[in-house]
Amino acid sequence: QVQLVESGGGLVQPGGSLRRSCAASGSILSINAMNWYRQAPGKQREVLAAIVSGGSTNYADSVSGRFTISRDNAKNTVYLQMNSLKPEDTAVYYCNVAGIAFDRQWLGGRPFNSWGQGTQVTVSS
Repeated sequence: QVQLVESGGGLVQPGGSLRRSCAASGSILSINAMNWYRQAPGKQREVLAAIVSGGSTNYADSVSGRFTISRDNAKNTVYLQMNSLKPEDTAVYYCNVAGIAFDRQWLGGRPFNSWGQGTQVTVSS
C-alpha cells in the first residue's frame, strides 16, 4: 500500500505564490507518473500538471506558464510551484501517483494508483 502526504496549501493573495509538495511512501518499486489535480466547488476534478518517469511534463492550459511541476526521485516526492495565483485558482488540490509497488500477498510487483488527502488553496485579498 502506498500513502501520499501533501503539504503546502493555504491562503494567498492574488498574484502571490505557493509551493505544494506530495511525498509517497510504502513498498514502492517504481513510479511512472505523478500528477496534480484540483477541484473547485461545483466543478469536476481537473488535471493540472503531470510529470512522468523520464521527466517530461504536461500542463493544463489554465495553469501553463504559471505553475511548474517537478519531482525528486530519491524522495518519491512531487512538487507544484504555483505563481501568479488568481482567485479562480481557489480549489482543493490533490496529488496522484501511479507506479508499481511490492505486494506481500502477490510476492511481486503490482500496479498502484494513490491519491493524497487534498488541501485547500484559497486565493483572495
